[in-house]
Amino acid sequence: MSKEDPRRRPNIIILNPDEMRSDSLGHLGNPAAHTPRMDALAREEGVSFSNAFCQNPVCVPSRCSFLTGLYPHTRGHRTMRHLLHQEEKSLFSELKDAGYYVWINGRGDLYAGQVEGLDKKHADEVYFYDKNEKITPVNPLTMKQVEAQKKEKRNPYMCFEGVVEMDGGPDVPHTLGAIDAILNRTEPNKPLCLFLGWMNPHPEYRIEKKYRDLIDADKIPDRIDYQSCVDKSLMLQKIHELSKTEDVTEEEWRELRAVYLAQCAKVDEMVGMVCDALKEVGEYDNSAIFILSDHGDFTGDYSVAEKAQNSFENCLVKVPLLIKPPKWEKADPGVSESLTELVDFYATVLDYAGVEPSETHFGYTLRPVIEDRSMPNRQYVFCEGGRNPGETHCDEWHSKGGRGPAVGSSLYPKVTAQKDDNCHEKGTMIFDGRIKYIHRPSGRDELYDLFEDPGECRNIIASADQELLYRLKSKMLDWYQQTCDIVPKKLDERNSFEQTWTFVRGICPPGKEEKVREYLKTGVEWPDALRYCVELWMQIGKEGNYDETLL
Repeated sequence: MSKEDPRRRPNIIILNPDEMRSDSLGHLGNPAAHTPRMDALAREEGVSFSNAFCQNPVCVPSRCSFLTGLYPHTRGHRTMRHLLHQEEKSLFSELKDAGYYVWINGRGDLYAGQVEGLDKKHADEVYFYDKNEKITPVNPLTMKQVEAQKKEKRNPYMCFEGVVEMDGGPDVPHTLGAIDAILNRTEPNKPLCLFLGWMNPHPEYRIEKKYRDLIDADKIPDRIDYQSCVDKSLMLQKIHELSKTEDVTEEEWRELRAVYLAQCAKVDEMVGMVCDALKEVGEYDNSAIFILSDHGDFTGDYSVAEKAQNSFENCLVKVPLLIKPPKWEKADPGVSESLTELVDFYATVLDYAGVEPSETHFGYTLRPVIEDRSMPNRQYVFCEGGRNPGETHCDEWHSKGGRGPAVGSSLYPKVTAQKDDNCHEKGTMIFDGRIKYIHRPSGRDELYDLFEDPGECRNIIASADQELLYRLKSKMLDWYQQTCDIVPKKLDERNSFEQTWTFVRGICPPGKEEKVREYLKTGVEWPDALRYCVELWMQIGKEGNYDETLL
């Protein structure tokens, strides 16, 4: 916060693309990427974290984590169907309670949908574009177009639709709604927290031609072919087996990857639209801007598409995290290689906002790294996913009451694998910047040296150095112990009012019962209540009515 004006609080602008890989950004090394606005932001004003990791490789658990500062296991938010409930706080509710005007779009994937009005408890305004007459929604693709595109697919499990006439999704209308919230502030005297969640670049892989034309497919880095891999997880093995992508050509995979990068180019354009709106009203310098994704995407790596719930390859768990602080704060613009978790995003937002969290969280503020990119942040990062045997309710979101999608549906391989206890078993990843270890209860562990094997193709667990494994397992156990629960800051009384009254009523002076009961209502423990009664007796004694035999 500004030393010159300690009362000044920055706007908090959070831009959240869905399923965006870290290596989809130009400034992080992809020569085919078209992300000029984010590249310039990292180069000139903010810090981009090239080693930022999500805490779960699918949407809901990741969002419940980075928007509470807690790990998925801490409160059981580790599936697609276990979201925040009435008693739980979020980054939005913390900022709202601290005096921010909180605007979020109706992206979902955070609050329990069956609890009516729960999102409005956390935000002042929840924006749904189809309820705002000033915004004309983009017309969706006609069913005829969609069916025609499906017939053209070589493989339905690639989740690929290609170039379309118009996207038809909510991203542009939601972006226009956010811009309207910036240009026409509902409560201009309050600092603004704006959360804009986008669907792009989440599959299906489809994009308008103008964005596809920005991508030179010849510059796209080679994908990781599953045939070059040894001893990968059962989940990935099963998804690959069911996807039947052996006949998909490299040209087809390259086009899929080009469309995905074009979707990221669209995200970059929308980032620019929001930044331009902030500049138009003179609020850009007064805003802390955070750009992050919930998780990544296979995008043809390992010869599959989309994502998996207990797979921890970097293409899934390494995500963009780009932070521009308000202008008055110190910044060392560029790329930081410091190991970072998305729970650190939570801590950093509250730090810049000057808000003391009301609950425990596990994030570290990134302000020191933003001020000096040579500063370290974490020694290890963690990610977790999967389920225990028999936890079939953990798959309900995709399995549709146990039936699951039909063969030929783009979700069929992943959902079918998820229904297998062995494939979908729990997994926990620890990574120190070079060595990645994944522990599973069955013992089907994974170990990769990313200096020697950056594509995580060769699982070397069978030849692992036992001292190294012991160290990583010990660090993982320490992490679980430190984060397995949280102790509420608000203390409880050990006894009820009536219980405490039974302790002291025998010593209560005659005629003072009501006075003592009122004292008990202040929440005192019984020793203090006993002491209070003695003081009352002593007062009676000073008045000449004290009898020590009564005590």
